[in-house]
Amino acid sequence: MPDTPPPPLRQGSPAKRALIVQAALDVFVREGYQRASVDAIARTAGVSKRTIYDYYGDKERLFVSAVRETADSEAAAFDELLERTLGRGPDDVVADASELAARLTAFGRAFATAMARSAERAAVMRLLIAEGAHFPALLLPPRQERPVQRTLAARLAQLGEQGLLDVPEPDEAAEFLGLLLTGRVNHRSWYGTVPLSDAEIDGLVEGGVRVFLRAYALPGGRG
Repeated sequence: MPDTPPPPLRQGSPAKRALIVQAALDVFVREGYQRASVDAIARTAGVSKRTIYDYYGDKERLFVSAVRETADSEAAAFDELLERTLGRGPDDVVADASELAARLTAFGRAFATAMARSAERAAVMRLLIAEGAHFPALLLPPRQERPVQRTLAARLAQLGEQGLLDVPEPDEAAEFLGLLLTGRVNHRSWYGTVPLSDAEIDGLVEGGVRVFLRAYALPGGRG
């Protein structure tokens, strides 16, 4: 007789899911994956252990879901940040190279500051560094599961179409821009552990923008 498939997981209340995810992150960061217990997560969230199993199935799926749901929340915040600073859509025209540099700097400053000062992101990074060998798919997701890079690549492609950038491979350009804007900030802050001043972040971002434009800017702006 074939095995009976497990019952489908409940979606439940978004507010309760957010509560469980935050509790799971707190416990996983404090205890590590192996030592963390579903009982402790349930107590921290103020829900029953059965509710956690109904929503997530087991501890492994809870860990993966907590990391991915946190990343989804960050991606939504990134969309708002990108639109506010660098613009979105083909109708959002950048006038010239000077405006492009200013927008990239504003975007980089906001993005890097959020990276350096987000306690939640720092917690997720510590989790991934500690547990990534056991969950490799979380470290190297396929492109379709990298919404932040995908969104930034689309905007860079639009700036290329406007004659401001030479980006034959927008995904690669987006990855380089992300590294240039946040790489040194992450290292200097130890992924949000060591505070950085606004002036330090500004200097690191401005350097990253200069290097990016030397590599990708079209001479003369619109060419």
